[in-house]
Amino acid sequence: MVKRVDYESRKKSVLGATINQYIHDAAPVASDNIASYFDVSPATIRNIFAELEQDGYLTHLYTSGGRIPTGKGYRYYVDFLLSQMQLVSGEKETISRKFKHEIRELDEALEDASEVIASITHCAGIVYFQEWQDKYLYKGVSRILEQPEFRNFEKTRMLIRLLEEKEDILEIISRDFPDRVKVYIGQEMGFPEIDNCSLVVSNYRRKNKPSGKLAVLGPARMEYEHIIPTLEYVSDVLTEVLDNIQ
Repeated sequence: MVKRVDYESRKKSVLGATINQYIHDAAPVASDNIASYFDVSPATIRNIFAELEQDGYLTHLYTSGGRIPTGKGYRYYVDFLLSQMQLVSGEKETISRKFKHEIRELDEALEDASEVIASITHCAGIVYFQEWQDKYLYKGVSRILEQPEFRNFEKTRMLIRLLEEKEDILEIISRDFPDRVKVYIGQEMGFPEIDNCSLVVSNYRRKNKPSGKLAVLGPARMEYEHIIPTLEYVSDVLTEVLDNIQ
C-alpha cells in the first residue's frame, strides 16, 4: 500500500512539473527534462507519461514528441494549487502603488483596474460593472497575441471578435459563483472558438454589495499560480478604492 501511495504521489508530481515546464516554455515537454527533477530514468518518466495520457491529463502532438497538458490536466493543476497560491508582498505593494494616486471617479478606478491586471498578468484585463449591463472595459489584448498559441490568424481573429462583440464573453463573466475566484479552462467556457484560452474571474464589491467582476483572459497555458492570487488582490484593492468614492 505504501508503495502505491508513493507512486500516485510521484505521478501527481510529474504532472505538476510537466505543466509548469509547458507553461514556462510553450513547447512539448520531453521525458529527459522531467527525469532530471526526480532522479529517475527517462524510461520511468515515459511510463508515467503514458499513464497520465491514458488518464486524460496529458496528450501529444506527434508520436515521438513530448507531452502537453489537456484541459483535464490544467483543471487538476489549478484545483490542486488553489489552496497554495499566494501573492508575494512585493507584488502586493506594486498593485497598491498603482492605485495609490487619488481617484475621484468610478470610471477612473475601473480603468486603472483593467490596466493593472493587464500589466501584472501579461494577459487581457477585463472589468465589468453591473450597472453598465451590456459593456465592459478591457486592456492588454496585444499581450495575448504575443503568445505562440495565437500565431494562427484564425484563432486571433476569433478571439478579437469575441472581445469586441462582447455578448458571449459577458455571459461567462456575469455568471454567479460562490467562491472568491472562478477559473474556466478551454472548453469549460462553452465557446469552441476560444478552446485554447482560459478565463479567470473574481468578484469585487462597492459599499458592501456585489458590484461587478474582474477577469483575466489569456492562453490556457497561463501562469495560474501567479494570475489567480493577483486577480484576488486587485479585487480587494478595487473594493477598498470604490468604498472611498462617493
